[in-house]
Amino acid sequence: MDYDVVVLGAGGMGGAALYHLARRGARVLGVEQFTIPHDRGSSHGISRIIRLAYWEHPEYVPLVRRAYDLWRELERTTGESLLTVTGSVDGGRPGSRPIDGALAACRAHGLEHELLDAAALARRFPGYRLPLDHVAVFQPDGGFLHAEHCVVAHVEAARALGATVHTGEQVTGWTAAGGSVRVVTTRGVYEAGRLVIAAGAWLPRLLPAVARSIAVERQVVMWTRPLRPELFTADRFPVFYIDTPHGAFYGFPDDPSRGFKIGKYHHRRELTDPDEVDRTCSPEDEATLREGIVHYFPDANGPAAATSVCLFTNTPDEHFVIDRVPDRPEVVVAGGFSGHGFKFCTVVGEMVADLVLDSSSRRLDLFAIDRCVHR
Repeated sequence: MDYDVVVLGAGGMGGAALYHLARRGARVLGVEQFTIPHDRGSSHGISRIIRLAYWEHPEYVPLVRRAYDLWRELERTTGESLLTVTGSVDGGRPGSRPIDGALAACRAHGLEHELLDAAALARRFPGYRLPLDHVAVFQPDGGFLHAEHCVVAHVEAARALGATVHTGEQVTGWTAAGGSVRVVTTRGVYEAGRLVIAAGAWLPRLLPAVARSIAVERQVVMWTRPLRPELFTADRFPVFYIDTPHGAFYGFPDDPSRGFKIGKYHHRRELTDPDEVDRTCSPEDEATLREGIVHYFPDANGPAAATSVCLFTNTPDEHFVIDRVPDRPEVVVAGGFSGHGFKFCTVVGEMVADLVLDSSSRRLDLFAIDRCVHR
């Protein structure tokens, strides 16, 4: 065989899988259809939120704790600064899912936290203006990852350990049987013992069995020049996720090169094709994001500095898929990260390496592929 493992995709998840496989001694090939990094998928740009008060499901908290450890380890390995701590704010009405879930996660896992009403939040962090009937859970360990630096760090660390990485090479097909796989690309054919599919929004094409369950969604973020930039520096403004009457918004402190960053979770709920997505920011896109700024961060409502379009790859329940493919034990899939996966890249890479290299390793039921497979 040419390799022990072939990994399809070398973005956030694929790059992490390459690294963790290579550090365990596997002969591994990564195949990326674009450059590293690139701006066509879900892992590009300057920042992604990382937070411990994980309201989506309590099983995520141990995983994100492990992810923090692995991000810091990767920083030491590469000499790169990858994670900035600002604290995190989860906001919403009392009794809402984000508030109850964040509090439950903090209490169950002994996380340091504070429950603040809207007035107390504004006194502590004057850039925030939540409605008076809202509250916020502040958790001091939250922050953001320097996304593209993280992608490059994993891939370069994998290369340093002997991994081979091809860019500008598209996969046209694969087969698996009898303990081996065969991958066909626009450049050649590769034989290996195992295959990892970490192709982001292109997952439905490479694994048609999940195509009916995976929805690719257009997502837009915007940076503005704050009217009062001193309120939005990283030492005075935590990253946030707020569930409001105008929708769920998330965002970041002022970046010197770009400004204050905001996105609306599920933006305008536009399903798309990853090769045909509209990558321009329309007036409707900006208006959607301005609504969040005007109501909840008015001192950030300056001129637009930049916009960016990325992709969510959503499962029906918005939990991940990290599992072996049914009837194809040679193939492991890592996908469906539903807009909240990047923070987990390090630990997902470790989990993928376990599934590939250790036949006794079991996936978490939360991430079972059976939820998404149509036979």
